[in-house]
Amino acid sequence: MRFIDLFAGLGGFHVALENLGHECVFASEKKENLALLYEENFGIEVNRDITTVEICDIPQFDILCAGFPCQPFSKAGDQQGLEDRKNGNLFDKLVEIIDYHEPDYFILENVRNLKSHDDFNTWKYIKDKLQNRLGYIIDDKILSPHNFGIPQHRERIFIIGSRNGLQHFNWPEPSDSTDSILDFLDTNPTDATKLEDDKIEVINLWQQFIEKIPIEDSLPSFPIWSMEFGATYPFEDEIPYRTSSNALGKCKGKFGIPLKGMSRQEKFKNLPNYVKKNQLHKETKEEIPFPTWKKHYIRSNRAFYEKYKLELEPIVEKIKNLNVSSWQKFEWNVQGGERDLSKYIIQFRGSGVRIKKTDFFPSLVTVSTQIPILGWENRYITPSEGARIQSLNGIVLPENTGSCFGALGNAVNAHIVELIAANLIIEIEENNQEDLDIPNNVPEEQRVAI
Repeated sequence: MRFIDLFAGLGGFHVALENLGHECVFASEKKENLALLYEENFGIEVNRDITTVEICDIPQFDILCAGFPCQPFSKAGDQQGLEDRKNGNLFDKLVEIIDYHEPDYFILENVRNLKSHDDFNTWKYIKDKLQNRLGYIIDDKILSPHNFGIPQHRERIFIIGSRNGLQHFNWPEPSDSTDSILDFLDTNPTDATKLEDDKIEVINLWQQFIEKIPIEDSLPSFPIWSMEFGATYPFEDEIPYRTSSNALGKCKGKFGIPLKGMSRQEKFKNLPNYVKKNQLHKETKEEIPFPTWKKHYIRSNRAFYEKYKLELEPIVEKIKNLNVSSWQKFEWNVQGGERDLSKYIIQFRGSGVRIKKTDFFPSLVTVSTQIPILGWENRYITPSEGARIQSLNGIVLPENTGSCFGALGNAVNAHIVELIAANLIIEIEENNQEDLDIPNNVPEEQRVAI
């Protein structure tokens, strides 16, 4: 059958459907480097702007595939949704294309947050367009590669549609076992990027930090925010923005810095970044208190430091001097594990230095600074390893590492798409009665069913 690949990226949909024997007749990708790579990998000319294409010029097709831009709905973005000026209206373009060409099937993919975005109003809009305006029977499910033997946590929503019903369709069955991450890694790859010296220093500092905690005590399950160590600024019932300058002067800011004698501007400069931005109520525009989870983290970190202050004070002085605020935060996601950071997967994220077990890769994201690190080799995973995790092994990748992982972070996992498509797409062939060898005494209604 014939399919089109919109917002094509590295071609995850193409790989999946081509593996099943289907033919791509049209592809669109805005980024020039990815469009050129797509042409190199799949031998098809790529449209560069789906918003300006004449819909009637798109070749007739049976299946529409689209991982339409997720930034408007992602928790990592501004979450402007369908109101996003740059990407929010691209879903409506999909609707126009489907409405004109009436394909038998479509497969859409997006971030998990799409369904709950804007109190589910975004999903209601999408569902109404697909079902009521276009007349498709649709279904949706959140799936992750780790459900199907691939050791990567990456939950995405998949939306399928069929003009002729989904009675034949079942979502792919999850696997009980997952391959080892070692099956996806190369031995001493020559193209591996070694970890920078300053990040090695950061890891060594946090190694020293966790070694200071008595072995009989568990490491915190909440994120460690070292800037709360010694801080006394208000956060429970009051927030800094609603606190008078005089009252703030009696408090201590991040790392216990006394705020006395500072201007109000200087006082806020010495507060953690995550409390500087005032949250406004949508309707009243008044500052609102910190959310419960943030209060919990602040409260827990202050109590943790008071308990281990004697042990931690010398190493906290060094952490305070790190020149990136996110490096001053630490997430220990291996409760009960050996306290040796060299045995784990590490990520430098905006939320902190995250330590993960080696049973699953973290979700590949578009931010190139968050490429997973193999602690036992002090190196980043390579582009070819990242492609393997996304079931895209064998294709030509962007030469620039940052661009490559940005594209991999945006890519759809080809193996999941292949499993879905194999169950969804049924070729309708014209078969005559003699070919089916239906006995003459079968009633007419049963003949139609057959």
